[in-house]
Amino acid sequence: MQIETLKDVLHWTREFHQHLSQCLSHCADKNTDERARMILAYLSDHEKSLTKVVNGFETSGDEHALNTWCMEYVAKHPIVRHAHCDAPFAELDAAQIMEVIVDQHQQVIELYRYLASRADIPSAKELIESLRSLEEHEMMRMVQSANRFGDM
Repeated sequence: MQIETLKDVLHWTREFHQHLSQCLSHCADKNTDERARMILAYLSDHEKSLTKVVNGFETSGDEHALNTWCMEYVAKHPIVRHAHCDAPFAELDAAQIMEVIVDQHQQVIELYRYLASRADIPSAKELIESLRSLEEHEMMRMVQSANRFGDM
């Protein structure tokens, strides 16, 4: 996918969450650890919800902000789709699953953090900051929920 504008970044982020949800769901039935299966199912649903939220930003965001160019970051830090279904979550325990999920979300947060630091247009900066905050809070929520699974 060619990423040139913030709208492209949102599209990529939506696809990232959608693909991750599908991968987690696909692997949930194959994992032999019951706790890992529960976490995979929970994370899959959570990623599906994030897909819908990001889609909302993409469809209702300020057109001026969405058309802001962001090629500089992508040139320096290529955005690569995760390939963890090649090394399926079905083979990981609950802690390893969370480690991968947190790492992937940290990369998205880092992308938003950088884009916000470079944004010249206030509406673009506001949009990016909202997305960064959403990603951070949702990641914390996922980690907290996964910790509750550990208490079971």
